[in-house]
Amino acid sequence: MADRREVARRARDLALAGASLIAMTTVAGAGDAAALPSDRISLIPITADAPPGSGDTGATRIPITVPAGPLEPALTALAGQAGLTLAYRTALTEGLTTRGVEGTFRPLEALGELLAGTGLTYRAAGPSTITLVNPRYVQLSNEPAPSVTLEELAVEGQARGSARAVGLPPPTGTIGQPPDPYAGGQVGSGSRLGLLGNRNTFDQPFNATSYTEKLIRDQQARNVQDVVNNDPSIRTNVPAFSGILGFFIRGFPVFAQDIAFNGLFGVADAFNPAIEPIERVEVLRGPSTLLSGVPPFGNIGGVINLIPKRALEEPLNRVTLGYASDAQVYKAVDVSRRFGHAKEWGIRFNGAFNNGATPIDNQSLHFGTAALALDYRGERLRAALDLGYQELDFRSPLRNRNVAAGVRIPRAPDLTLNQHQPWEYRDSANRQLATRIEYDLTPDLTLYGAYGRSNFRQEYFGGLLSIFNARGDYRDAIQFIPSRTFGETGEVGLRAAFETGPVKHNLGLAAVGFWYENAQQPAVNVGPTIVSNLYDPVTVAPRSAFGQSRLTPRTSTRINRSVAIADTLSVLDDRLLLTIGGRWQSIDVGSYSPVTGLRTGASESGAFSPGVGVVVKPWERLSLYANYVEGLTSPAPPVNAVNASAAFPAAVSRQTEVGAKLDLGTVGLGFAAFEIEQPFGFLDARTLVFSVDGRQRNSGVELTVFGEPVPGIRVLGGISLLDGIQVQAQDPRNVGRVAIGVPEVQLNLYGEYDLPPSLLPGLSLTGRVIYTAAQYYDLANSQKIPDWATLDLGLRYSTLFQERPLTLRANVVNVTGNDYWATTGRGILAQGTPRTVLISASVDF
Repeated sequence: MADRREVARRARDLALAGASLIAMTTVAGAGDAAALPSDRISLIPITADAPPGSGDTGATRIPITVPAGPLEPALTALAGQAGLTLAYRTALTEGLTTRGVEGTFRPLEALGELLAGTGLTYRAAGPSTITLVNPRYVQLSNEPAPSVTLEELAVEGQARGSARAVGLPPPTGTIGQPPDPYAGGQVGSGSRLGLLGNRNTFDQPFNATSYTEKLIRDQQARNVQDVVNNDPSIRTNVPAFSGILGFFIRGFPVFAQDIAFNGLFGVADAFNPAIEPIERVEVLRGPSTLLSGVPPFGNIGGVINLIPKRALEEPLNRVTLGYASDAQVYKAVDVSRRFGHAKEWGIRFNGAFNNGATPIDNQSLHFGTAALALDYRGERLRAALDLGYQELDFRSPLRNRNVAAGVRIPRAPDLTLNQHQPWEYRDSANRQLATRIEYDLTPDLTLYGAYGRSNFRQEYFGGLLSIFNARGDYRDAIQFIPSRTFGETGEVGLRAAFETGPVKHNLGLAAVGFWYENAQQPAVNVGPTIVSNLYDPVTVAPRSAFGQSRLTPRTSTRINRSVAIADTLSVLDDRLLLTIGGRWQSIDVGSYSPVTGLRTGASESGAFSPGVGVVVKPWERLSLYANYVEGLTSPAPPVNAVNASAAFPAAVSRQTEVGAKLDLGTVGLGFAAFEIEQPFGFLDARTLVFSVDGRQRNSGVELTVFGEPVPGIRVLGGISLLDGIQVQAQDPRNVGRVAIGVPEVQLNLYGEYDLPPSLLPGLSLTGRVIYTAAQYYDLANSQKIPDWATLDLGLRYSTLFQERPLTLRANVVNVTGNDYWATTGRGILAQGTPRTVLISASVDF
């Protein structure tokens, strides 16, 4: 097994030496015309009599016919006809086209003809490997390539898909590029498991998905919610165009403050983190207590982790211009460089600005973000620093609604109508910093540390709609609420790989501290309450927050501390993986009077949360898994609760899960069955008092699919079946009734189809269907919203413009214009997304 670790290190050295290889993937052999997966590497053996760089003079001429069109499938066709296997990052070929090749050629001659006019060429990456490079950025030299053969790479032969190194790898760092994309390029082949580092998806005893930057760009996602709308386990709990993010994962609420940035809580923007600096959006379904510690508010439904972009091997200059209905103009830049003899220094900058009117009446936004990512990768030392700033000026933003008890919920209004006044606003800004460092004490022992902080401020001037009859009449009390939050987090730990007899170990040890402070003025009513109607909203004379105090006295604090240890044991040639560990954690919550500054409430809780997961592989491509995880949950009231700053004691939550994962090389299939039980909190519609006086149990089944089943067709999505039950309630009559905001069925299915090159090279059609079953609004199950479905359609065209890759995208969200209530969770009502048109053009130079 030790030789395999040496093999992995040699493969890494090969990548740095000239191939610019980020990961190992499929082996396309002779006669295999399958598509090469996006953002991956293909390994291409060259005949012994024609080593790379020799001009291919000894090779036999053969007839080759490859039509003009996108470069990626053309390279695949060449590999099939010539019996080649190339080694390159397919990000180099994105958006490129070729004139094709027809005639009798030696293999490398055909390759040269195919690359003519693309700006790419090839060079040696080893005695049996060649790689594609961009000569504008890579200095071609005559230095001999490293002596590494294909056999030494220890790659499993696969028709297409994600080849994996044999054996459980040594501890993997979390600085640098994340795990390679899976076939199709829309999700990663692995994701981060907290203190255990990056792990292959099919080796994890949990259900996780990592959405890629390619998917983000192709769907023109403008925030994290747009990305996780591909996930059948996730639904929003806030209205679209509110400037706030909130989620339900497996039927339990997850707040924007619980989003992690590069594994650290309390760093990302507290309401709506910018998506432009993000390389991956990782979703771990179920509690992450063992792996990452307690999220700020202890939610157990799942965790979203944002992986920042890092400098690429090849220089990148990308400019994107976009338009969104009704009159938003979007501008973004993405610049990446690496420096040093071995490209050890990296810098990447992402900036974006979006301004103009939205599809909602009387609404406009001005949003800007700037993010700088620096990294260093030495022989033993790796380090990264992320600096970010974002600012949002939102006019007439939407907010959640609530409905009076016993009132039938009225039908959803036209989603383009704005019930808020044109002079209402939400202004916010966030400054963030995160740094992470890793040092290899030995090849199998890594010490690491991380630190992050953020400073978020906001002014909100507007109202919360309270619907009081089935006709849709509502009251809107205008309030002024200035607030700020400060988050700070630190982590130290180590990862180690070692063997005890036939058992291999991957050990993780970590200590985490999180400090959080919220400060805001008590809500102040400005002017009389407005009475209006959902379907015919009135506009009143402008009001102003001028003269209102903008002081933000401390109202609550939270300190989470934890120490964790976990070990993954591997036996039977990695066909049995057992992860076992636990985390001791404490949660201290305090509430303070905004008038006197004195503490008005406190809660101190502590517990040891064990966790165990097992993966069994009866066959190489089939993984059966199970897990049991406990977490410490500290419920938090919504911002519109009259006791929003109250401190609630933490309580133990539990999850059990069993599942299966099937890796078909180009398609991944997943099945999970789970049960989660945790304390239940609810906002009373009459008093707006939040209380935790029950327990909720969600049981469910998830079926997921991702990948590229046939060349040119990609799929992503699945279905989630949920059964949310109140197992304990303040009112005994509610025991056994359906939990609020938990639909029985959630379905998401996204697909892409590349038109044949003979029709229109570079054109792809996209579509997505989202369906959500009916949901109850109240504990007594007397108020309900109907099921809903939306259809999204899109086009993407990749070509060359003055020899520079150009990608044009057009997407229409909710193309049918369906008006619907999206969710009822936490005792609040959120409307859906209106028809929205997105158009953009991206050019690389």
